[in-house]
Amino acid sequence: MRAPFFALLLSALAAIPASAAEMPKDFVYLSDVDPSIEQDMRYAGADNFTGRPVPGYDAPECVLVRQAAEALKAVQAEVKAKGLLLKVYDCYRPAEAVAAFVAWSKAPDDPDSKAAHYPALAKAELFPQGYIAAVSGHSRGATMDLTLVLLDADPVQPATGGNALGACTAPAAMREADTSIDMGTGFDCFDAKANTAVPGLSIAQQQNRQELVDAMARHGFKNYDKEWWHFTLENEPYPDTVFDFPIEPRGSKP
Repeated sequence: MRAPFFALLLSALAAIPASAAEMPKDFVYLSDVDPSIEQDMRYAGADNFTGRPVPGYDAPECVLVRQAAEALKAVQAEVKAKGLLLKVYDCYRPAEAVAAFVAWSKAPDDPDSKAAHYPALAKAELFPQGYIAAVSGHSRGATMDLTLVLLDADPVQPATGGNALGACTAPAAMREADTSIDMGTGFDCFDAKANTAVPGLSIAQQQNRQELVDAMARHGFKNYDKEWWHFTLENEPYPDTVFDFPIEPRGSKP
């Protein structure tokens, strides 16, 4: 059954038009809209479930449609008043990167990646269970992955990839170091424990997730219920378009 399933995924990817070449004029760098939002762009480096930089991420920059960036700026102002900040892990994702995820899913398991990011699942289950998509909403420019950090949080040295400390489902002290307040799992944790509303979380973890969901909802974002970190601007300008321009360094074009 595996071969027909992946053929279906690839055919779905090919069926949606992708806009390539240069970044459209109504896309922006988040740091140009609100430089106070922290950025920890995981797919531009090796600290992600693939264990390597992902094609299409030529710079560690969050790129979004302007409407989404402006809405995030409003969320940042709200949470900052409570002693918190937003931190984004991923924003616009080129279709090229999504194709790389599909290719990764067909390669043999990396034991370190499995132990850290999907300890309870087989790699072949990640697409059917909705943890990775063959056609990603991120490629429309109005979806982002993010968390909350304390306003005065000390920076941490990013991991180089793989199983830095322990499973993403482990207690916070045993997971990869991150400035995020405790959400119950790490980022890119392909596990039922990462579902936004799930039994077994501590009261503090539940409250932290709800704080993020509520703040985002007040500014027009909807959460994906399988991932506490994943949000999409409900009134997104390109609901049917997949883009494929690379993420380049700011100022790289005249």
